[in-house]
Amino acid sequence: MPEIKPQEAQLQETRSPEKLEKRARNVLLFQLSRSMKTKWQLAQILEKREIPSEIAKPLLDRFEEVQLIDDSVFAAAYVRSRVEKGKSSRIISRELQQKGVDRSLVEEAVSGITREDEEKLVLELGRARWDRLGSLELDARYRRVSGFLMRRGFSSSMVSSALREIRSDD
Repeated sequence: MPEIKPQEAQLQETRSPEKLEKRARNVLLFQLSRSMKTKWQLAQILEKREIPSEIAKPLLDRFEEVQLIDDSVFAAAYVRSRVEKGKSSRIISRELQQKGVDRSLVEEAVSGITREDEEKLVLELGRARWDRLGSLELDARYRRVSGFLMRRGFSSSMVSSALREIRSDD
């Protein structure tokens, strides 16, 4: 007949370092298979899963060493995807910092976005929104398009310039 272990002993056995490391590895692989994540985001996930930092940190370092985690690659991909969605470099920088990407990596990733690129993007987004709101009065269109572009993180001078050009073309 199998010996029934006290609850404390069972808990210790299920939380052995080997099992925790295996669990942490599985969590990391699952998360990375779903989408790219920063090292900081993965550390947060492991913390929520109650993986001790003495197990999580070396594992994260190892994943980084074999390039399964690469914050610079993540930042570059993130910048590309956010620019395609019409976000300004200022918003993208803030979002990357919130995801735990080092400031120098953020600056490097965002440096590829030139002022001319942003001016072109704000004009393109502004025109599309302006045309969609054609049934509104001129002042209402102006306010709505302006607010839309400002929420995307573009500077007020850039938005004003784009709206002047859009209105003159209209």
